[in-house]
Amino acid sequence: MGSTDVVPFLVETELIKLGSKYSKIGDFEPYTVTDGLLITGQNPASAKGSAQALLQHLLVSP
Repeated sequence: MGSTDVVPFLVETELIKLGSKYSKIGDFEPYTVTDGLLITGQNPASAKGSAQALLQHLLVSP
């Protein structure tokens, strides 16, 4: 988003440096990823998908 002059580093860059699997789609598009107990959403547009993933996890977990 062009704010690297304000923020000293990008989380994306640091995650990749540390060997994380990092994925994304276009800006402002909903995108949710689930990996075990970790559920992440790319941005506010991902809230619905992230909530659905959480509910699905809660319904199938013992």
